[in-house]
Amino acid sequence: MRLDKYIASVTDFSRKEVKRMLHADEVTVNGEYERDAGRKVGEQDDVCLQGMPLDAPSTRYLMLYKPEGVVCSNDDPTHPTVTALLELPRVERLHICGRLDVDTTGLVLLTDDGQWAHRITSPNRHTGKIYHVTTADPISADTVRRFAEGIVLNGESRRTKPAQLELLSEHEARVCLHEGRYHQVKRMFAAMGNRVESLHREQIGDIILDEMLEPGEYRELTPEEIASV
Repeated sequence: MRLDKYIASVTDFSRKEVKRMLHADEVTVNGEYERDAGRKVGEQDDVCLQGMPLDAPSTRYLMLYKPEGVVCSNDDPTHPTVTALLELPRVERLHICGRLDVDTTGLVLLTDDGQWAHRITSPNRHTGKIYHVTTADPISADTVRRFAEGIVLNGESRRTKPAQLELLSEHEARVCLHEGRYHQVKRMFAAMGNRVESLHREQIGDIILDEMLEPGEYRELTPEEIASV
């Protein structure tokens, strides 16, 4: 990897800023000052910036418990963002895999591995997303059948893909979607004449929200969780 890209990938500095620091003799490689931004370096090299050693770049895979009132964005003028909850450098480089509405809680995945993120979000992958739903009115038995058949949402002409609905009580259910249309769960229940009171995502694919996490907390994914995608 080029030296300027290497440093930019593990710091909050842009490559333009890195090049300025290189010419100011603020970078050493294996104990020697280096000014060549294009020099190839790797994990075996000892790279220091302003006398401080830099860790080699690594790909990050995270799960976060999104609280209510937080938006799935890197920047928002009116609400706190999921990336603001992360006490990590370079959070703006993380992909948010499967966004949630501001009032929806639960599992959000973040990574700087673009191909991994695409495998989660691509509609061709049919990655299941499981939600716990609480409704204003009792959920009719007919809702299970209608969800399985697909529903034409208000303002659309194409039916939703079949969704699995498991009744937990009169007002609670667990629903598994294989697509991610705008406000889909809420609109599907609205099409049945019901209203979603609360919505919580429990699972994406085989990755389940860690029950040890509190709202706003996050952790790295395990190798098994990463490989499951």
